[in-house]
Amino acid sequence: MNAQYYVSGQHYDYQLTLDKLLRAPLLYNPDGQIKYRDIVCHTYRDMYERVHKLACVLSDLGVQQGDTVAVIDYDSHRYLECFFAIPMMGAVLQTVNFRLSSEQIAYTIGHTQTNVLLVHEDMLAIIENILPQLEHVRHIILLKDKKDSFATSIPITGEYESLLKSADNYYEFPELDENTKATTFYTTGTTGLPKGVYFTHRQLLLHTFSMMTMLGAYENIGRFRSNDVYMPLTPMFHVHAWGLPYVATVLGVKQVYPGKYDPAMLLKLIINEKVTFSHCVPTILQMIINAQGIETINLSGWKVVIGGSMLPKALCKKALELGIDVYTGYGMSETCPLISLALLKKDMMQMPVDKQVDYRTKTGLPAILVDVEIVDANDKPLPHDGKTAGEVVFRAPWLTKEYFKDPDKTKELWRNGWLHSGDVGIIDQSGYLQITDRIKDVIKTGGEWVSSLDLENVLSQHPAVFECAAIGISDSKWGERPLMIVTLKDEWKGKNLSKELHEFMKNAALEGKFPKYGVPEHFEFVDVIPKTSVGKIDKKEIRKKYNALLAQRSQ
Repeated sequence: MNAQYYVSGQHYDYQLTLDKLLRAPLLYNPDGQIKYRDIVCHTYRDMYERVHKLACVLSDLGVQQGDTVAVIDYDSHRYLECFFAIPMMGAVLQTVNFRLSSEQIAYTIGHTQTNVLLVHEDMLAIIENILPQLEHVRHIILLKDKKDSFATSIPITGEYESLLKSADNYYEFPELDENTKATTFYTTGTTGLPKGVYFTHRQLLLHTFSMMTMLGAYENIGRFRSNDVYMPLTPMFHVHAWGLPYVATVLGVKQVYPGKYDPAMLLKLIINEKVTFSHCVPTILQMIINAQGIETINLSGWKVVIGGSMLPKALCKKALELGIDVYTGYGMSETCPLISLALLKKDMMQMPVDKQVDYRTKTGLPAILVDVEIVDANDKPLPHDGKTAGEVVFRAPWLTKEYFKDPDKTKELWRNGWLHSGDVGIIDQSGYLQITDRIKDVIKTGGEWVSSLDLENVLSQHPAVFECAAIGISDSKWGERPLMIVTLKDEWKGKNLSKELHEFMKNAALEGKFPKYGVPEHFEFVDVIPKTSVGKIDKKEIRKKYNALLAQRSQ
């Protein structure tokens, strides 16, 4: 160890690095389980040894401090081991979004100059197509679930388990500066190439401790504590699965990793492993609670944090009726991601469920160590009156400091010492933040703004609606008018409900749920609403498709 580097006189400058997190479960629950589907079961003691073995393997392949090691895998025990071993070596873990296009994947791996690539057998075809572009990749390690063999043109250095089996049991991890870069991944925007964000050891630890405090210290809904069973339903490539695997490891909880998201397998794991805490985007929760026979399954005790996009009130109510303790979390790729959680204040805990839904679906209260403000176009703070809307801006010790090798985009992200979200929101007198829209998604009609999220939230409560999205379409008189894209529940499919849904929205506007000038006249019924690579409704793709379609109709 290089401890002397941090000793000055009698003082030791303690560094906040990821190896510190891995010590806790070894002390408090070394025999706690880490499971992968119904295939693998390890203990934390096993995991500690495997982290050392993985570091030995990578070191033998020439990985040094500052090098990048990329992973393309489903949610797995292997991924969890990479979350620790690679950054603890002083290398950088790149979590690759395998749902991007092959060109985008090639760009992100090339942009970081990745040296070693760990890839799941299901994704080998992607790598075969782009291998000539991966000029910096020296070694490819195969991640394999199936026992049968297969042919590939890719030069494989070795298979993960075989390499670990033959590796040494101990690796001398260096004592790192806490500001050492630990992880990186790429976020896609509406235009241009994916943007790289990265986080240091210090940022990841502070994020972990804040998240752990918010979820466990307060007497509240949806608590996550050491007696829980954790299963992520957010891909581990997406902002470190929101940082929850680090929290779960510190707590020493039983962890269950589902691999490829298959509804039958997810339900099987939730039931058989007695999962009590998960997190996902609304579409995943929608998929689960609409599974056949769900009413016969006891889901009481399952706590679920929803992020990525708005939690519709109708979905929240349905989940609560099934016994699922559901509420909202909010953040961005650039924020690691925790910004807020929709926790209840003490006097709200006894509210009727219908009233609780109003707060459980809010964007929430800022997390510990997070500052949130709303500002006008000149970055001047706006009042917290629950009415005045502005752009949401943040400060916290774990926000990404810059976009990797992209100073121009960094200047857009950071202005006047605040990270600018691109979201429009309001803050009420109690401190609750409510995102009302993305700046680019606001529908501008007749000089007034209409929130697409408000329209979606209201329409989703109609009994026929399974899912919906609102966009603005060009209008010669008003500039823009709302268009609702709708998927119907099975028993309503094939029916033309435009008039009924219009009346439903009109009545909601009369009740003050959104402005009267925002009542949509246009409804498009579809089988599937386009989603992004992380399961969010893809407004960019919807706008592109329907503005082109409507232009054709007007010709």
